[in-house]
Amino acid sequence: MRAVVTVIGKDMVGLVAKVATCCADANVNVDEVTQSVLREYFAMIMLVDISQINTDLAGLTASIEQAVPDMQVRVMHEDIFNSMHRI
Repeated sequence: MRAVVTVIGKDMVGLVAKVATCCADANVNVDEVTQSVLREYFAMIMLVDISQINTDLAGLTASIEQAVPDMQVRVMHEDIFNSMHRI
């Protein structure tokens, strides 16, 4: 099982490390990550393996939101993500 994690907001030092730490704490493995910084704005999309997660997706979202305040954080199960983006 996989999920898609997106983080968007003002760039700051340690964003990737903070999000990755939250994932590790929840026993979530980061399979793929892409990130971009456009001037002072940061955007990241992660594909994560949630097959061994020790919380629910809402708990993972809350953990990331607490670690990176003032950022827009979304965690969505891959099945829902795929259904939303199917034409």
